[in-house]
Amino acid sequence: MRECVQAHPEVSELRVLYGMALCVDFKVQDAIEELREGVRLAPDSFIAHLKMGELWLRLRVIEKAEEHTHQAAMLARNIMQSDLARRQAATLRTLVHNGIKRDGPSYKGPWYLVTTLRKLWKRDRAEGEALAPVETQ
Repeated sequence: MRECVQAHPEVSELRVLYGMALCVDFKVQDAIEELREGVRLAPDSFIAHLKMGELWLRLRVIEKAEEHTHQAAMLARNIMQSDLARRQAATLRTLVHNGIKRDGPSYKGPWYLVTTLRKLWKRDRAEGEALAPVETQ
């Protein structure tokens, strides 16, 4: 597949297929680059936008997933394509509703809860020490 893309780098559909194959092999960064190039080469391609949206969905980058899924829905030419975009959009809405998100202002990082608990524990300890009775001699 890689050789085919190298031989015909201007063919968007090959880039999208190669990006999908890279997703299966868990080569995410390469897949993002190939799908991004596929979208750039054919901005009116339903499948390029749908697959780019799907990759962002799986990575939980909701804003980008919504953008590409919406674009795919606008480019749908038949009921089958519309249904695929609709289902992907429904999955996105479910993720947003459940609060599963990795980007934007609501994402604090994987260690946010741990560091918050540590800060609270240190604060409570400091307050406890400050309130401890002072012995006078």
